[in-house]
Amino acid sequence: MRKFGLIVNPIAGMGGSVGLKGTDGLVEKAIELGAEPITPHRMKELIRNIKSKEEIFFLVAPKNMGEQIVKDSDFQFKVVGEVSKKTSAEDTKRIAKLMIEKGIELLIFCGGDGTARDIYDAIDLKIPVIAIPSGVKMFSSLFALNPRAAAKMIQSFVDHSETVEKEVLDIDEDAFREGKLDAKLYGYLRVPKVQNLIQGGKQTSKVSKSATENKEEIAQQIVENMEDDVIYFLGPGTTVKAITDRLELPKTLLGIDALFDKRIVGEDVNEEGILKLLKKHPKAKIVVSPIGGQGFIFGRGNKQFTAEVIRKIGKENIVVVSTEDKVKGLPCLRVDTGELEVDNDLKGYIKVLVGYHEELVMEIEC
Repeated sequence: MRKFGLIVNPIAGMGGSVGLKGTDGLVEKAIELGAEPITPHRMKELIRNIKSKEEIFFLVAPKNMGEQIVKDSDFQFKVVGEVSKKTSAEDTKRIAKLMIEKGIELLIFCGGDGTARDIYDAIDLKIPVIAIPSGVKMFSSLFALNPRAAAKMIQSFVDHSETVEKEVLDIDEDAFREGKLDAKLYGYLRVPKVQNLIQGGKQTSKVSKSATENKEEIAQQIVENMEDDVIYFLGPGTTVKAITDRLELPKTLLGIDALFDKRIVGEDVNEEGILKLLKKHPKAKIVVSPIGGQGFIFGRGNKQFTAEVIRKIGKENIVVVSTEDKVKGLPCLRVDTGELEVDNDLKGYIKVLVGYHEELVMEIEC
């Protein structure tokens, strides 16, 4: 039989439904606001969809870190290690190391980016992992699309053991709670090489969704989050046009329009027009969509967004939107503003809105 490890972060994702941007350090507050654990549901969905039950023997973490998930299943298992009533990152690390010592071939874990970092700290690249997404934020590229996809990845590993390295990101928790994304590369973990089941810059979904529906979802999210004292500069393209369609406003398809208080205040504006509007409305955001097949968000088809304009508005006020089909084949996003300093300032990780309350993180390269 194949010996696999199983570790669950029992508090992962609890902050999401109650509006907290992460659960780390905020468990008590999440519970006060009415949050309930979500990992049991995610893991039971995984267990239901694993086919090779007779071929797998699990080493599981105690209690709600794994034992409670498999005890009523058909899987054979053994509990490894001990945990206190209040579990911690140190429990995850210690038990992962113990499982390695006991000879597991694959470690399955459920959590978010914080859990992924803990697993990396414990095992590095010693064995492959399968990550079931359950956190509030999951920007690392190693996560399965969902528990069903994770079950298919397990089957793939049972059938053959080819793996690929995927990024683990370190997210600044405090900055994230303030609405800013500060992501750095933390390390790599190995995952089964089944690309279309893993999230990230090249991800694709098995669930069919038309491009029109996808754009409408994105537009709904943007419109709902619009602030009254902010001017929005909308870049070219049909994905961005869906925003004005939702507001029943006209849009210059291949140009840049400006919205304030959900009204058009500038049509097909150039650099000068943008800078003039910025003097009147200093709080601003840019909404852009990458060019399909190229990945450029600046410097191709929207040069009205000059280096000066981008410098004044700032990277933190750039909103990137895209349909899943457009970004699934892009290894990164690209910029070419004409000023290397601005290009370098834009480099790094940025959130991309790909649906209603659906985001992924992609890297901007020059």
